Amino acid sequence: MKHATQTPAPPTAAGRRERAPGPQSGGDRGAPVRRSGQWAAWAFLAPVVVYLLAFYVYPLYRNVDLSLRNYTVRSFVQGDAPFTGLANYGKAVRDATFGPALWHTVVFTVVSLAFQFTIGLALAVFFTRNFRLSATLRALFLVPWLLPLIVSSSTWSWMLNSESGVVNAVLAAVGIDPVNWLTSPDWSLWSVIIANIWIGIPFNLVVLYSGLQAIPSHIYEAAALDGAGAWQRFWRVTFPLLRPVSAITLLLGLVYTLKVFDIIWIMTKGGPSDASTTLATWSYRLGFGNMLPSFGPGAAVGNLLIVIALVFGLVYIRVQRRQGAA
Repeated sequence: MKHATQTPAPPTAAGRRERAPGPQSGGDRGAPVRRSGQWAAWAFLAPVVVYLLAFYVYPLYRNVDLSLRNYTVRSFVQGDAPFTGLANYGKAVRDATFGPALWHTVVFTVVSLAFQFTIGLALAVFFTRNFRLSATLRALFLVPWLLPLIVSSSTWSWMLNSESGVVNAVLAAVGIDPVNWLTSPDWSLWSVIIANIWIGIPFNLVVLYSGLQAIPSHIYEAAALDGAGAWQRFWRVTFPLLRPVSAITLLLGLVYTLKVFDIIWIMTKGGPSDASTTLATWSYRLGFGNMLPSFGPGAAVGNLLIVIALVFGLVYIRVQRRQGAA
């Protein structure tokens, strides 16, 4: 018995017309939607690009150009300064102020970072305990960070004044001779360091406290069940888990502290006898602090600060990559 085979009938013209994609199909609608989404993304990105070009790229370009030419006041206005290459960098490095300014920058940065981070971490751990007025006290600790630097620096200048300062008044009350905090070469650098530590503690407190909040509480409970004391829990649980946050806190603090200018200039202007001069204040004094400004060497010193900050940033990125790979 033969079985009849049925072959499918060819689609009719009407069926083909029904299945044929028309101009309003989803495939054609996707391209305009994607293009409109791209234009919207560029519209949101444009202000950021303009801001970066106007306030970062162009000033950096001008600073590099200043450091590579012999600018005077006349040539700065007219724009016809001769090209000198790296001569301004050599002049800045050979200057007698460069060595002390570099050393003061290192001391100012290292001591400030060490105390800001240590005190900020201690306060962050302290505030992880839930107690009454905890939020109020944390808010009060933010006051130094929220005040304008000119206000904080002026306040510290008044407090450390040799004759009418509150600090010397307290020392005299306990029988200690007054100290020339701002006018003595032995104390001026430490005075600006103390002020900078006070201003920077709130930043470390806020960032490290946020990092501590992200550590799960059950890890501490497990450590306590294993018999770990308070110091062991901090050293073996808190500190290792807080390492990524600590690294970025120190990096941001380093970049900020390297370029601190306001505090030092308002309190001591880098004196006396350059005892508190750093690379940041020296760069400003070369470019704007004299009747005959040295634009080229001043820009060169500023670029050296940028290179130092960039080197530490690259070291941080490399360390983070190694830790991630491990």
